[in-house]
Amino acid sequence: MKQYLVTASEMKRYDRHTIERFKIPSLILMERAALVTVEEIRKRWGTNLKNVLIVAGNGNNGGDGLAVGRLLMLEGSRVTFVLLGEKDKCTGETGRQMEILKEYGAQIFSTIQDGEYDIVIDAVFGVGLSRALEGIWLDAIRWINHSRAHVCSIDIPSGIHADTGEVMTDAVRADMTVTYGFRKLGQMLYPGCAYTGELICRKMGIDERSFLGTEPVWFTHVGDDSRLLPLRRPDGNKGSFGKVMMVVGDARTAGAAMMAAKSAFRIGAGMVKVVTAVENRESLLQYVPEAMMLTYKESMAKDDEEWMRELKGTQNWADSILVGPGIGVDERAYELLSFCIEQSSLPLVIDADGLNLIAGHAKLRQMLADRKEKDRVVILTPHLGEFARLYGCSVSEAKKGLTDYPGRLCEELQCIIVCKDARSVVACPGSKWRYLNTTGNAGMATAGSGDVLAGMLAGLLAQGMKGMDAAVAGVYLHGMAGDLAALKESQTAMTATDIIEQIRDVIFRQQENAQEDKREKG
Repeated sequence: MKQYLVTASEMKRYDRHTIERFKIPSLILMERAALVTVEEIRKRWGTNLKNVLIVAGNGNNGGDGLAVGRLLMLEGSRVTFVLLGEKDKCTGETGRQMEILKEYGAQIFSTIQDGEYDIVIDAVFGVGLSRALEGIWLDAIRWINHSRAHVCSIDIPSGIHADTGEVMTDAVRADMTVTYGFRKLGQMLYPGCAYTGELICRKMGIDERSFLGTEPVWFTHVGDDSRLLPLRRPDGNKGSFGKVMMVVGDARTAGAAMMAAKSAFRIGAGMVKVVTAVENRESLLQYVPEAMMLTYKESMAKDDEEWMRELKGTQNWADSILVGPGIGVDERAYELLSFCIEQSSLPLVIDADGLNLIAGHAKLRQMLADRKEKDRVVILTPHLGEFARLYGCSVSEAKKGLTDYPGRLCEELQCIIVCKDARSVVACPGSKWRYLNTTGNAGMATAGSGDVLAGMLAGLLAQGMKGMDAAVAGVYLHGMAGDLAALKESQTAMTATDIIEQIRDVIFRQQENAQEDKREKG
């Protein structure tokens, strides 16, 4: 299911739209937020929470927390309220919550009271935090983290930057975070997602109608989505399901060619022809007997006319091209990549050594940026190290700029960028959308995993999918296959071939969901 991810400024805008355009008072929204939070607390921890600590800041997030504490108090819990910071700097809504508590006879402390608590409600900072923490704020967060109580964060763990997931000195490590309206970008990015715990998103009055024409930039997929794969024609044949040309694998890297080819078949491509070193022939025939081959010898002359005719014939036959995995960075690899860029208008995926060649040769880079057919789909699939070389920065800078730099590079090169990391980003030139992938796991950081993704992307493009759709579907399904592989083999023991084997089960799940959607629609 497609889900929006919002930044702090977007969320504040939608909150304001709801209050000003739809005339829902801020206090009503605060009460609704408190109600759904208490519901989630009861679902997870039951009704036997005798001692509750509310740690609130003086912004509206603190008001949400005070309202949660009041509801728990009225249900019979013993609640200790703490408001950090100066009371005269509270927002109007938080000030009103304090007045309500006083009418109920509750005492509000200015420091955390020692005691044994069943649960701590973290309401210190919301999505607006943008500065490093220090002083009483930092002390409070560290106290919460050292407590033995359950921790529920309101909207976002205090200390996490809502846009980047950055830890602002330190942050609350929540067991559960109840967020409102929409998931926040920083909750899904590392390291923020590691502090968020179980993330529950609840509607409390702010929904898509509050966009008023200003939709969020970021989206992700949560849960299974039956609409990601192309429809399979009942009257189709192997030719109508897409033909992939793959320029993969030199004499030392048969594995890259094998995994890319197998993955393209697994994701639904009808035919695959592998352009590779002759030394890989037997290995490929055994692992992917369905694949055709066009081989070359290391000693073959660069201007071998007969072989070039066969290469051009393969290009004319194909519906998409993959180039790069395992081809090396020598002169032959350079010529093969140049051919794929200059001599074809087919959808193109460039991975691995192809990316290293582009990073090392300004002419290749210029070929991409200045190509005549700007509407030609070209997908680059760098991992963070390859991306840093392409962008011209350090790996640490690339990681910090994960939500910004891929968009810049995609516009410069006029290519779709799939920047692979623990959270992969997809950016498409000319599109307002940016995709953040949340499937996958650390076990996928294994040799060959990128070759599997590259083969899947080429297979989806060959089946006629649009560039951005193919990139998003490929990354998402690749991560899902990795998650299933981890369940079966463990993150430690899984390999790239395990991911390939699980593509089949991922497709089964997509098809089952599609059938379920049809039944629900009657």
